[in-house]
Amino acid sequence: MCLGIPGRIVAAVEGHGGMLALADVRGVRDTINLGMLDGPPPGPGAWVLIHMGFAMEVIDEDRAARAMEGLELLGPGRDADPRGAP
Repeated sequence: MCLGIPGRIVAAVEGHGGMLALADVRGVRDTINLGMLDGPPPGPGAWVLIHMGFAMEVIDEDRAARAMEGLELLGPGRDADPRGAP
């Protein structure tokens, strides 16, 4: 079992056979690899589960929200303000 982080595809990254994309996870953007997915690479606006920089599965927005809720139960990220300030 792996931990999948939901992210939304923002844009394709030129080159690399169309297998890289820029994804947004709660305001943080990073390049991810789409090569593990079946079928054509998803376009901007698509939600994916990301593990170790690879999109593992295309999901819908509802599932992305539920996955993020589950992750939030684990606690704040290590960069979060310990006083609870945004």
